[in-house]
Amino acid sequence: MSEIKRKFDAVSGKYDEQRRKFIPCFDDFYGVSVSIASVDTENPDILDLGAGTGLLSAFLMEKYPEATFTLVDMSEKMLEIAKNRFRGNLKVKYIEADYSKYDFEEKYDIVVSALSIHHLEDEDKKELYKRSYSILKESGIFINADLVHGETAFIENLNKTIWRQYVENSGLTEEEIAAGYERSKLDKDIEMNQQLNWLKEAGFRDVSCIYKYYQFAVMFGRKTV
Repeated sequence: MSEIKRKFDAVSGKYDEQRRKFIPCFDDFYGVSVSIASVDTENPDILDLGAGTGLLSAFLMEKYPEATFTLVDMSEKMLEIAKNRFRGNLKVKYIEADYSKYDFEEKYDIVVSALSIHHLEDEDKKELYKRSYSILKESGIFINADLVHGETAFIENLNKTIWRQYVENSGLTEEEIAAGYERSKLDKDIEMNQQLNWLKEAGFRDVSCIYKYYQFAVMFGRKTV
């Protein structure tokens, strides 16, 4: 995890401006994530796991301007970007920590994560889904917008080929592309169906992949008692 922290510290200053150039489905990927973040309150408590610069939280804030946000990330420099982004908003809290090990004491209406959980080992992913369920309020929802591994070697190669073609024609510099490829070596993405099964095992209902574009998927689960 220290290597992940180091690499994301290094890219923190340019992270947001590079997102569209690394995510071919940027608008749909984040747009769908926000559209399904619907709960029966106008001021939900929202937890953003691996929040980084606060990009997903910023989109959610447009939908829920009265919400309380808790942003958790191990990269101090990424969180500094988020703090500048939300400067003056007293409803945003920040926790610099490894969220897979952190002991959350509060309950949340919505738990979200974008492009982060795929960095965890499989057992840590599974445990995180259980813990996310436990810290959700009744009728709370969990959304994981993340990378998933191809179901077969052929599909995995197809996904990565399409992604690289997009990245290499995105306008990024050779140095930025090389750095992005280096970060991707830290990925521990697994098949989507395995993750959906883990969500069900954790207790989530209405588990589904709401959106998928090659390796980019938005997974959903709801807590019902």
